[in-house]
Amino acid sequence: MKRDERGGRGDRRTGIVLTTATVLLALTGCDTAKDKAGQIVSSATAAVASAAQEKMNQVKDGVNATGDVRAGATRTDGDRTVAEITATNPKDQNADYTIMVNFRDTDGNFLDSVVLNINDVEPGKSKTGTARSNRTLSGETKAEIAQALRH
Repeated sequence: MKRDERGGRGDRRTGIVLTTATVLLALTGCDTAKDKAGQIVSSATAAVASAAQEKMNQVKDGVNATGDVRAGATRTDGDRTVAEITATNPKDQNADYTIMVNFRDTDGNFLDSVVLNINDVEPGKSKTGTARSNRTLSGETKAEIAQALRH
């Protein structure tokens, strides 16, 4: 290696460039890990939504009853998010309800989906059930009725 005018070896700029490159590689690695983690969470969330939809598809002879069902405010119960769901039966005979509830953050991003059954709702009456998230949800959340079937 050549000595520079000060008697040192190499070029200080090489050290700075290598250090900068190392930092950039490390930061890129972090971004890659964050992206990969985001992809995993996104895939898991999509799988949960797909499983919930599959449960809804298993209901035979159900009619759209989204207008009969309301979601209450969310709250934390242990490590899960829950919401009270109310089904009001406008018909003249007892009805069962199968309801898909989506949990979303304040920006409207999908977080989780669950299926809830509320059975034997008497004519003209209301009955409640609790939708409970499949996993821990962080931050403020809102429950929404994605689909409801009366059968």
